[in-house]
Amino acid sequence: MLTERLIMKLNDKEIIKVVLPTKYGKFDLYDYHLDGVDHLAIVKGNPSSAEVPLVRIHSECMTGDVFGSQRCDCGEQLASSMEKIEKEKCGIIIYLRQEGRGIGLFSKMKAYKLQENGMDTVEANIALGFESDCRNYDVAITLLKYFNIKKLRLITNNQEKIKALKDEGFDVVREESVVDYNEYNLRYMRTKKEKMGHILNLNKYCE
Repeated sequence: MLTERLIMKLNDKEIIKVVLPTKYGKFDLYDYHLDGVDHLAIVKGNPSSAEVPLVRIHSECMTGDVFGSQRCDCGEQLASSMEKIEKEKCGIIIYLRQEGRGIGLFSKMKAYKLQENGMDTVEANIALGFESDCRNYDVAITLLKYFNIKKLRLITNNQEKIKALKDEGFDVVREESVVDYNEYNLRYMRTKKEKMGHILNLNKYCE
């Protein structure tokens, strides 16, 4: 059947590939359907053929990625990563459906309301009964193995992502994710640096 030829398998789960033309360039988009959730891989060229391909592991942020919210740096990080990968003509962005650092969109909105009332992003998550970061990177690891990537330049400021991949045997070199900060997200960025261990240079914003 036609659908059987279109749909591939990864660990007995469906995965489908289509062409994704964007304002940054043309990519291949893979949809990995796992337990009712669609995780995505945005691929340029053949990353497995590169010596050390660029990789971004990006968790879904509807407010930032779709609506351009300035409360976080997510949308800018995604756009910057696509530009970098397009420039090199090779790389992959793994887009994980882990909205709100894993707590979901509705709970993220609750956390935003608590932040409007004075809490920072970590305090808000904890007040709602969550950890500061509820994400895991199991799907990203599965997809990196599917694309036969063992050594990579990871576009990130998050040391937990680096650790998660290194613990699985990947050879990881960090590629800094640089974005501009603004009056709406500076406290958020400070909290990520001071409470979550993200590698960020905020000196010129904290004078």
